[in-house]
Amino acid sequence: MITARDDRRRTFETVPAGAQAVSWWGRAWVSALEQVARDPARLARGRAYAAEGHVDAVTITPGRIVAYVRGSRPRPYRTELALPSFADTEWEALLEAVAADPAALAALLEREVPQSLAGTVLPGAGELLPRCSCPDTARPPCKHAAALCYRAARLLDEDPFVLLLLRGRGERELLDELTRRNAAHAAREQPDAAPHFPGVPARAALARIGLPPLPAPLAAPAAAGLPPAYPADPAAPDPLALDQLASDAAARALAILTTAEDPIDGLGLWQDAVRLASAHPTAGLTGGARTLYRELARETGRTTTDLARAAAAWREGGRPALAALEEPWDPPAGPFDRARPALLAAGQGSFRPDRNRLTSGTRQLRLGRDGLWYAYESRPDDADWWPAGGPSPDPVTALTRPGRGPGRVSPGSQNPR
Repeated sequence: MITARDDRRRTFETVPAGAQAVSWWGRAWVSALEQVARDPARLARGRAYAAEGHVDAVTITPGRIVAYVRGSRPRPYRTELALPSFADTEWEALLEAVAADPAALAALLEREVPQSLAGTVLPGAGELLPRCSCPDTARPPCKHAAALCYRAARLLDEDPFVLLLLRGRGERELLDELTRRNAAHAAREQPDAAPHFPGVPARAALARIGLPPLPAPLAAPAAAGLPPAYPADPAAPDPLALDQLASDAAARALAILTTAEDPIDGLGLWQDAVRLASAHPTAGLTGGARTLYRELARETGRTTTDLARAAAAWREGGRPALAALEEPWDPPAGPFDRARPALLAAGQGSFRPDRNRLTSGTRQLRLGRDGLWYAYESRPDDADWWPAGGPSPDPVTALTRPGRGPGRVSPGSQNPR
């Protein structure tokens, strides 16, 4: 528990850097001493002492601020600045004025000296009296007292309650008294008034009540709607790009609504480019779609043919199908041991194994990491493999299922490769 005696003595081992006051009340504090100084050279030397750190720990009690200031001699000088404390009647008037003025109270709580108190708490003419144990007593203030004054101003910048402590009251007792007086003022202003905000009794607010069930959620639409038409404007983005972005955003929103999963979560740049291109089959591409393929290929450092092949794979099975296209791997022997005899028994011929691939002439099966088989085709004497159908856990079904064919059309032209 902090007593009034404890609250009325504060020692600052360190003082904020600098010798120039920042706040208006800090400057007013310095001005009170400078007005009585008769030697500008001493003030300048005092500012230099303050800036160079010659002032040691500063102790503040009602009516007095004391510090040891190091000068040219080995032993520091005891230096103080005296300021008259307020009598109880003066404190009564000051506290009532602050408690009755919300702006003044708010400023003080924000650690600012209210402008309305400037003429009350700041030192008046001749109130700030310097004393020092140095031998220079002819023309006060000496340079040591000036240094203390400048350093004290930096304390006041940070904490105006230091100034109020010099006037006789500590911060904790002041805040307690202001809180009590402010509550009394509020009660006098509205003794029986009801609050201006709506409310309910606490008993009613905490009572257990039954709430009706939430309405059933609306059914998800079967497909994403069409985006609006975007007019061509030289100052606006490309209408085709806006249409593609809006269509993709609508498709993603529908996927999140129906599956609670974002279809692009975790995709890299290339995978997302393939996903976007897969919405535009290569056969019969429009001019706008060809432009999209070229831009996506350029941004990812691939060719439009690479992108068309990857998009065809994505349409067959999404991310796992793209991985089956691009990532050879070494599967366990079991699936291959079962697949090759099954293909031979089904009259599909003999397939040569290579990592996760089984190849026979212009036909190929690739085992994905998802455990599904993906069919590929190429032309004779052309090892340019293209997806040829949807995936299946059964290699024979994957190979014989009717698919979309190789679909080898470059997005840059309408002619087959």
